[in-house]
Amino acid sequence: MIDFSYLYDTHIDQLFAFGMKFTSDRELIKDCIHDVFVKLFTKRHHLDNVENIESYLYISLRNRINDEFRRNVRLCDNEINDNSMREMAENEAHHAAYIEKQTTLSACIAKYFDRLSPRQRQIIHLYYMEQRKYDDICQIMGINYQSVRNLMHRSISRLRGYAAEIQPAV
Repeated sequence: MIDFSYLYDTHIDQLFAFGMKFTSDRELIKDCIHDVFVKLFTKRHHLDNVENIESYLYISLRNRINDEFRRNVRLCDNEINDNSMREMAENEAHHAAYIEKQTTLSACIAKYFDRLSPRQRQIIHLYYMEQRKYDDICQIMGINYQSVRNLMHRSISRLRGYAAEIQPAV
């Protein structure tokens, strides 16, 4: 039968130095050494097959440290994935809120656009939607240049007035 306290006291310093070759994280090394001895104690009935207990300790420690490295990498990957998923969800929620706001705004604009007179709607459509110049609008609407400018000014002023009404709602 193995005296575990003697084994621990005899090899703790060498195992710690050996662990320092793999990582500078002292707490990780201590935890891994303790895990190795706990495993050694729980499987003490199977130790009859072990020829060199010292080699067994070193190999077990190396494997335990490697297991921790792999586990930490997985945790980091999961954390990165969690952060990415969280950011995507936040972006999606922000995008959905933006789309909803734009839809509401478009509906309000369409409603107020319908409140304009037919000639005001026509001039806004020609200038902003079809991107026509004032000279073209004069010919299309059959009015002079100054009348186009006046009608455009009144149309935009009325839309601004409507926008002032909806500003608190948006």
